[in-house]
Amino acid sequence: MDVVSDAISAVRVGRPSSERVRVGGRWCARFDPYDGAGFHVVLRGGCWLLPDGGEPVVLGAGDAVLLPHGTGHVIADAPADAATVARAVPFDRWADGSLPRPTRTAGHGREVEMVCGKYRLDRSHVHPLLAELPPLVHLPARADGDPGLRGAIALLAGELEEQRPGASLALPSLLDLLFVYMVRSWTAESTDGTWPAALGDRVAAAALRALHADPAAPWTVDRLAAAAGVSRPTLARRFTALVGRPPMAYLAWWRLTRAAALLRDTGDPLAAVARRVGYGSPYALSHAFRREFGMTPGRYRAGPGVSSWASASGS
Repeated sequence: MDVVSDAISAVRVGRPSSERVRVGGRWCARFDPYDGAGFHVVLRGGCWLLPDGGEPVVLGAGDAVLLPHGTGHVIADAPADAATVARAVPFDRWADGSLPRPTRTAGHGREVEMVCGKYRLDRSHVHPLLAELPPLVHLPARADGDPGLRGAIALLAGELEEQRPGASLALPSLLDLLFVYMVRSWTAESTDGTWPAALGDRVAAAALRALHADPAAPWTVDRLAAAAGVSRPTLARRFTALVGRPPMAYLAWWRLTRAAALLRDTGDPLAAVARRVGYGSPYALSHAFRREFGMTPGRYRAGPGVSSWASASGS
């Protein structure tokens, strides 16, 4: 595993949901704040996105936008004033068919086709890479843009267009792939984030790759420095400056974060979870887990977050 994959897999629960939208004329739809991440991909035409408390964004064909913290927002055919936004139709009522969607009207707006969706996330212990994402990540279609992201959008559009055999497996997988590419594109293009800098640094990135590839290994600062090809002081200085905590503190945090994900997503016994994340005994894991989460592993596993996951994964 790598940092981006691990950061996503640690919080992703259930399956993403999506709705293909084709609408024209005058329209304005509201997405309430959501305890997850929202996204939109414009397949054809264009529209405006108005995030709560943020500046309007123009979206064109091929654009993707991620709202990683579930920010409430409105999408509309044109810029809208406060009164229009207040009257926006709840998108969920479009999706379930309880309200008809506007249709193209001569002389009123252009038709747009897009994919709107949500990723379910467990925010109880979010990796700092995802926590650092801005409220809105706009990835416009560009000739020099990420070819992987462009390919994922094209595959998603094709799958939604034809609904071929196997779509029930292919579509969620493509939506997961889209999430990865959107986060990856942000890390590649951001010029002021802490984590893009860490992933772009030879020493910090090498150490992070080693820790995420085998978090259960008996790591020491000396061993990690050897894996990164630098001295111990150099590793400690660069890793701490870029990641925000010393290497062994980050490893301890990540082991417990992985343990929480395994408790949530699997039925493995505590002893097996302890071995997978580098603890010598269930007791040692329980002691550290309680310090970090304020509860025992058993109570965490039985908590509402796991119940929510079970419900989401079955939907």
